[in-house]
Amino acid sequence: MPHQQRLVETLVELADTLVAEYDVIDFMQTLAERSVELVDVSAAGIMLADGAGRLHHAACSSEQMRLVELFELQVEQGPCFDAFREERAVRSDTPDDAARRWPEFAPQAREGGFAAVTAVPLRLRQDGVGALNLFSTADGALDDEDLQIAQALADIATIGILQARLIRDQNVLTNQLETALSSRVGIEQAKGVVAERNTIDVDEAFVLIRRFARNTNRLLSETATGIVDGSLTDQFLAETGSDTPAS
Repeated sequence: MPHQQRLVETLVELADTLVAEYDVIDFMQTLAERSVELVDVSAAGIMLADGAGRLHHAACSSEQMRLVELFELQVEQGPCFDAFREERAVRSDTPDDAARRWPEFAPQAREGGFAAVTAVPLRLRQDGVGALNLFSTADGALDDEDLQIAQALADIATIGILQARLIRDQNVLTNQLETALSSRVGIEQAKGVVAERNTIDVDEAFVLIRRFARNTNRLLSETATGIVDGSLTDQFLAETGSDTPAS
């Protein structure tokens, strides 16, 4: 029952973001984190497609996952690409199986500590917008029940993106997605600044940045810009309780 209750709470939380204006990156981050909580995986990551159909990193549950996903993007090979292109779930239970299917990607996933991988498409009927990666440190990809849960979460995320078409035309939606993807660069820079300033790892830094953004009702991209250019330094230090001077 606790697991079922958490699933219901997550579905409600994701559905609550389906409004005219919402933070796409924060929405994707919530999806990644809840996926790890609700299914038997160690890490999750999300890739979104731009207007030309090219995948880009959008969110992840950990820095380790982000690095593996960036390599997957570099070689354009792996479960996320297959799930997006084929519009179906992709599962691989062991490193040996992954090596046979994705010879360039698999060694990096193994080096990152992941043994089994699953990916599900973010799609609604004929509209595909990306894919959700679900990686495990132990052998054994998701079972059918967990796969259904993962696909349900991915489907809600897809609706959360595509519903914008009811309000604005396709060109505006494409610009929104591309802007969100571009903002990820600034977010990564901000994570590095906060991590160095506070002598913490980048995952902990992102928690502080995201908490500050939510507490001050700011977009993650806006918060990241302020941290990098120094305009939010004093307020950020006060809100997060850090007493370490800015570098």
